[in-house]
Amino acid sequence: MSTITPRDIARMLDHSTLQPFLTEDDIRRGAEVALKYETASMCARPCDVPIMAELLRGSPVKVCTVIGFPHGAHEPAIKVAEAQLALDEGCEELDMVINIGRMIRGDEGYVRDEIARITEKAHAADAIVKVIIETCYLNDAQKIRACQLSEEAGADFVKTSTGYGSKGCTIEDLKLMRAAVSPRVRVKGSGGIRDLDTVLKARAAGADRCGVSATEKIMAEAEARFAAGELAELAD
Repeated sequence: MSTITPRDIARMLDHSTLQPFLTEDDIRRGAEVALKYETASMCARPCDVPIMAELLRGSPVKVCTVIGFPHGAHEPAIKVAEAQLALDEGCEELDMVINIGRMIRGDEGYVRDEIARITEKAHAADAIVKVIIETCYLNDAQKIRACQLSEEAGADFVKTSTGYGSKGCTIEDLKLMRAAVSPRVRVKGSGGIRDLDTVLKARAAGADRCGVSATEKIMAEAEARFAAGELAELAD
């Protein structure tokens, strides 16, 4: 097993502050956590983008928000407008939810086109797109196809879950999604990832990012294990 560092873990984490009850003080506290550990990004609600962008300016922590969250059932034009506003306000990463019902129905053109429209806007602004397929509602064939459509549409990541569905991330889904796309597309796990061991298992399964709200707990575990010489990659 190869040794890794707490920084390796931090650079996998999208520190999430998406709960509906959070106040501006909570968002400011979330930015402090993201900056302390230099997580890959901070992912907050669309209404929080202006203040988040201000708080993270000049840091390596990317400004991230969600599009069509959490149900994915907005009209495509609304999702595109929401994405454009977020980009205009300083967003560097967009986590968009597909139209889950359309995916289940097999309306692949609709799903692909919606992703492509948002990806085009993001890439024009040097931002990236993570496509949330909400695995808990799809069978394996639909999960694979949703990942393939995301790649065809130019997305940068495929992501398991919103964290607000009937079930969150599983290691089996991460492996399935990693196998469904080329190395160009990265994989993000989200939903129910609350400890270091789960992050390490996700990493071994091929995840490049994990969406978490338990960042402080995970990083405390990583730092303690590293200090004891026990922080290492897991075998797949």
